[in-house]
Amino acid sequence: MGRIFRQLTITDRRKIEKMYLSGEKAKDMADTLRVNVSTIYRELKRGRYMHRNSDWTETERYSADIAEEKYQENLKAKGPVLKIGKDIELANYIEEKIADDGYSPEAALLDIKRKNLNFSVTITKQTLYKYIYDGIFMRVTADNLAIKRKRKSYHKIHRKAKRAAAGTSIEHRPVDIDTREEFGHWEMDSVMGQQGKSKNALVVLTERKTRYEKIFKVKDHTAASVVKCINSLERKWGRLFSDIFKTITVDNGTEFADCEGIEKKDKKGKKRTEVYYCHPYCSAERGSNENQNRMIRRHIPKGTNFDRKTKKDIQKVEDWLNNYPRPMFGGRSSQELYEEEMRLII
Repeated sequence: MGRIFRQLTITDRRKIEKMYLSGEKAKDMADTLRVNVSTIYRELKRGRYMHRNSDWTETERYSADIAEEKYQENLKAKGPVLKIGKDIELANYIEEKIADDGYSPEAALLDIKRKNLNFSVTITKQTLYKYIYDGIFMRVTADNLAIKRKRKSYHKIHRKAKRAAAGTSIEHRPVDIDTREEFGHWEMDSVMGQQGKSKNALVVLTERKTRYEKIFKVKDHTAASVVKCINSLERKWGRLFSDIFKTITVDNGTEFADCEGIEKKDKKGKKRTEVYYCHPYCSAERGSNENQNRMIRRHIPKGTNFDRKTKKDIQKVEDWLNNYPRPMFGGRSSQELYEEEMRLII
């Protein structure tokens, strides 16, 4: 029988106290009450106290009365009855999108709006974040959030570049590209795998206007592999390549050192694309790229050995990223916007 979304009652707490004293495990308690095991762990923490034995030694125990008292105090602090508690289907749907599909709380709400799903109650983004931080959900906690609450900031250390850029500086990139009004301007970066074990790497390209993402698994972290990726894109799009990839902005990594190879001139001396290099240690100049990389890490965390990842695995992440509801686009996905732009070109 499946778990259910509900708040524990004093009767449940009495049962937990009895099972705790008999030595039952948290998982068995969760099965008996049909709740998630994390609910039991939080409950045991809420009702924890030190019990003095007859020999004056102390042991840690759980008290249903202490837990209930703290629960009632929390209810008073939270105010009225939680809206989401009136719609279990909504709670389950949000949990699934955040815990299983890697969505942010805002994206989960936008997904509901985009799909025109009807629930008996509606909640705002601010309310949903508060529920998560207050521990209302069973499977969603602050650990599921990609961006945590702000921490203390530190002064940035400015370092000098180890070498000069291989090509044209971003200072010479046309200023109208900054507006993101024109399609066809990309940012490119590489993502490293497990240090010392993963020979393979990822090359990622982000289109600045639509935030559409292309992800390639390459055999190594070299300039030759990057050029090979661009060559494969040109073979795919042919004469349309220069309309789709007008410019590419990169950092000063050695994998992007072959500027001529990326830009590649034809017989008439015309480049297939223009490459611009960011200032050293200025990742904000490729802000879209950096943000996309953080999203990729939700599915491919740091320390992953890319050698074990198949093209199908990488394609799955790319599809997830491109179909993700974007707050900046009112809930629309990059895939939708990209297809609209491509229809104007093809």
